[in-house]
Amino acid sequence: MTAHFTHPIRIYYEDTDFSGVVYHAAYLKFFERGRTEALRASGVHHAELLKRDDPLAFAVRKMTTEWVAPARIDDVLEVRTAFLSAKGARMFLKQEIWRDETLIAHAEVEAFCMTLTGRPRRLPDDIAVRFDGGGRG
Repeated sequence: MTAHFTHPIRIYYEDTDFSGVVYHAAYLKFFERGRTEALRASGVHHAELLKRDDPLAFAVRKMTTEWVAPARIDDVLEVRTAFLSAKGARMFLKQEIWRDETLIAHAEVEAFCMTLTGRPRRLPDDIAVRFDGGGRG
């Protein structure tokens, strides 16, 4: 994976099924937390996006996920998020979840910038430049 932001996650009982293995849908929450913290580390805060003259938000349009190995209760995982590019209203990311040296899951994500009414909106230059040097493709 290219340069990435890392966010730790501990597995709690609520994240697992009856057998103590992480329930597959919980990984979507972990990926979301990783993306949010990566945005924050890049200087993009959801609360500030809502306060702009032109309020905006992000949403996931497409996500391809593969689960490679199980995670279990009390594991400490690492969510790695890399911004690959930004084009128009879209951002492309790669995410991986690791436990030590074991890849647990990975995802390719296409997110988009939108108005508060749900219409796509081109990424503002001050935000796009944080993800790929401003390449607008």
